[in-house]
Amino acid sequence: MAGSKLDPIDRHILAELQADGRMTNVELARRVGISAPPCLRRVRTLEEDGLIRGYHADIDPRALGFEVEVFAMVGLSSQAEADLRAFEERCLAWPLVRECHMLNGEIDFILKCVAPDLSSFHSFLIGELTAAENVASVRTSLVIRAAKTEPAIPFDVLEARHAELD
Repeated sequence: MAGSKLDPIDRHILAELQADGRMTNVELARRVGISAPPCLRRVRTLEEDGLIRGYHADIDPRALGFEVEVFAMVGLSSQAEADLRAFEERCLAWPLVRECHMLNGEIDFILKCVAPDLSSFHSFLIGELTAAENVASVRTSLVIRAAKTEPAIPFDVLEARHAELD
């Protein structure tokens, strides 16, 4: 089910679950204006189609002792597809790497990393990231503070777009 094929009820379900993934199906059905059984069927379809990838708690890393957040810009020696995939596989295995995005432009990947302290991040940087096969360069930027961290998609923008198209 492509995003453009979703009806207003499906989009409303996604917006409500994005805001509160812990609500019961009965509450979700009430909020979107349908009965519980069809609501549950729609949610299951949205899950099966990959539009709902999971349900997660938003945990404060600093409250658990992860005081350091760093963005690492990585340049590779080779951009052959096999080399790009190999680097992505390495990133999946590194616990300090929380996000890995392949980019178009001067750098090949940007990694969002967390660590308990600078010493831990430095050990990872020297011992694993810069030592990894095919890594030609790494530039890092330490996060001082975050002005916005919004993991959700802006449903108001999506709804405005659909209103323009209708």
